[in-house]
Amino acid sequence: MKKHIVMAFAAALLVGGLNAQAQAQTATPATTAAAGALKLGYTNIDYVLSQTPEAKDIQNQLTIQRTQTENELKRMQKELEEKYGAYEKGAAQMSDVIRKDRETELQGLQSRIQEFSQTAQTSLQTKYQQLVNPVVQKIQKAIDAVAKEENYQYVFNLDAGANTIPILLVAPEENNITDSVLKKLGIDPAKAAAAAKAASTGGSTTATKPAATTPPKK
Repeated sequence: MKKHIVMAFAAALLVGGLNAQAQAQTATPATTAAAGALKLGYTNIDYVLSQTPEAKDIQNQLTIQRTQTENELKRMQKELEEKYGAYEKGAAQMSDVIRKDRETELQGLQSRIQEFSQTAQTSLQTKYQQLVNPVVQKIQKAIDAVAKEENYQYVFNLDAGANTIPILLVAPEENNITDSVLKKLGIDPAKAAAAAKAASTGGSTTATKPAATTPPKK
């Protein structure tokens, strides 16, 4: 839904730009000059987020919670397998009452595993939002400040989300405000790019600084 909203906004902006261009043909020189002052910038919030001091702590906390959840799921699944194995071995000698009781117990344990898995996933997502939201708000303030200082009327997020095509397919590198945003956050862009490149070479999924380019061929 968020992606559709952003793209709809981009389309509306494009249509508005075309209309403004058509009107500019009959506009006065002063009006034309004002229209030409429009500046569009872009950045990559995911990349900026990955370079913040909070990023490592966020990842560590999420990893701890995810590991605890996985360990508990393994314990519950092992319990289910052991009880099911015992049930299979002794089912032929069980009375109907005992067999029914064991089957009910197994079904209940399986339901608890499914419920725990769903609850754990929701909890992990909630934890992520709690940790990330304050940092994203700080990044947004930095973007707002850079946009104001450098006279950008609109700033787009280059990354549309995981496994998606970027919102901007082609854009001039000089309109990439990522370095300015990093500086505003007190982060050295050169060191951030070097660290991201090293991590990526080592097999990490850390993003490198986005460039204005076309999407990779499938």
